[in-house]
Amino acid sequence: MKCNIKKRLLAFILAVMLLPVMAKAQQPAATLSGAELAAIVRLYHPVAKQANIGVDMAAADITIAKGGFDPLLQVSSNRKTFDGTNYYNYVESELKIPTWYGVEVYAGTESLSGSRTDPQETQGRTSYAGISVPLLKNLLMDKRRAALQQAKIFRSMSEAERQSAINNLQFDAITVYWKWVQYYQVYAILKDAVLVNERRLTLVKNAYKLGDRPAIDTVEALTQLQQFQYLKNEAFLDFKNTGVELSAYLWQQNNQPYTLPDGIAPDMAWQKNDITAGMIESEQALIELAAKNHPDLRLYNYKLAALQVEKKLKFQELLPVMNLKYNQLGKGYDLAKTITTPLFENNYRFGVSFAVPLRLSQGRGEYRKAKLKILDTEYDLQNKQLLVYNKIKIYRNEALTLLQQVALQQRALLNYQTLLRGEETRFFNGESSLFLVNARETKALEATQKLVEVKVKLLKTVAGLQWAAGLLN
Repeated sequence: MKCNIKKRLLAFILAVMLLPVMAKAQQPAATLSGAELAAIVRLYHPVAKQANIGVDMAAADITIAKGGFDPLLQVSSNRKTFDGTNYYNYVESELKIPTWYGVEVYAGTESLSGSRTDPQETQGRTSYAGISVPLLKNLLMDKRRAALQQAKIFRSMSEAERQSAINNLQFDAITVYWKWVQYYQVYAILKDAVLVNERRLTLVKNAYKLGDRPAIDTVEALTQLQQFQYLKNEAFLDFKNTGVELSAYLWQQNNQPYTLPDGIAPDMAWQKNDITAGMIESEQALIELAAKNHPDLRLYNYKLAALQVEKKLKFQELLPVMNLKYNQLGKGYDLAKTITTPLFENNYRFGVSFAVPLRLSQGRGEYRKAKLKILDTEYDLQNKQLLVYNKIKIYRNEALTLLQQVALQQRALLNYQTLLRGEETRFFNGESSLFLVNARETKALEATQKLVEVKVKLLKTVAGLQWAAGLLN
């Protein structure tokens, strides 16, 4: 009779214990994957939206800078009468068109009447078309062109700043996400362990009632169950609190924060595939990728480009001012006749102005300062490159080591599970005690949790490697 009972108990226990120690909880209907989290953060997080505003503001600055090249239409009218005398009545209209190379083309009309006008001015109606050309200073670069070129560079800088902000934000979010996944896995493992121990306690109680096991075994089984229940509650608390932490990165389209409900759990599809495959590239490939695409490094390159424009502008301060201005004049408002008149034959106004500071103190100082700014930024770039490349090396070394650690821990877990099954067999053969079975089970459970911890640490490190290379944007 006792032999049959033992066989039935052993068969039932083995059926239960053959369940994997790292049993999978049923996948909830609502899950959140790392890719879904990244998309939500990129689209709806306030920091990401603020970064987009910075890009739009830089685009607005380009429009502002283009205003320096807008054609300008201006009209002025002046009249003076005093003590019954018409001193003058002057009306002028002019259209001025700036061009990229500092040349200004303009045309206008004038109407002057009165008894006390400037003798240099022409009475009656006149028209003119002219051109103003800087021959030395401001010929190759001036403030308008520098402002527009720098505005375009700042637009690219704002895009790099946006990518840098999102790169940092995504790294923070995915780090919390994997911590959330880890606590969920630990909770699932402990939940399954509690179920197994509840069944074991029931079996031990039944064996005690049948006289097959001593009463102390029921206490041993209950103590193990209570310990796992305690750990399960702790793991559930960690999982819930990390969910609250993760909710800080989840926002809705209407700019409202989103709190993870109780029914949402991590998507565990990552366990079925090697998600690190192809992510740990060669060190040189990652460094080359970062040198080309890392937003923080691109920021320094754009700063250097803007400083080069400033250097060209400051160089103009070393050049003398020499401007040429020519107006073709005509009677009345017939501009066509004005334009067809030979340039220096009749009806024209021509002038050349020249000025140069004899010591060029301001120009030399400004130009030297511009070169020093470039040198300072180049040093910053070199330092930033070193920091970025070192982070890549550190994260890659850690990822490669963790890959080995995962393989080692997987083999260790198999050994612990084998020892547990062996101890269970010995226990039901009367060659061991429930204390030793519980000890083996605790070790197997710790090994399972350690495997989850190492896997999650590997995933965090891979995310850190992508962040160090500037790829999380």
